[in-house]
Amino acid sequence: MANPVGWFEIYVGDLPRARTFYETVLGQALSKLEGTGGPEIWAFPMSQEGYGASGALVKMPGLEPGGNSVIVYFSCQDCSVQAARVAGAGGRVHQAKTSIGPYGFIALAVDTEGNMFGLHSMA
Repeated sequence: MANPVGWFEIYVGDLPRARTFYETVLGQALSKLEGTGGPEIWAFPMSQEGYGASGALVKMPGLEPGGNSVIVYFSCQDCSVQAARVAGAGGRVHQAKTSIGPYGFIALAVDTEGNMFGLHSMA
């Protein structure tokens, strides 16, 4: 199992607000997944041939956002760029860009729904 994560979901309370937040911070548009038969799902960009896992924002009755114990890290060229967009998009930076030694750098932020997420870069 080279890359054990195959998909992730970030549960949200206000989908338009959360979508705007992530599109602003990451600088990429999300796309609506049709035909899911239930929850409204907006997916992050994905490529079947690319490295890593993709995922989506999900609005599903009975699953509340925030307070979770899993952190999703988004890959960046320089995580300080995306971290600088967080407050303007309605979230807050929990931990500014920090070195993790030979593994690069991370920043931690909290989105508009109360979910913590990470940003990772090698520079």
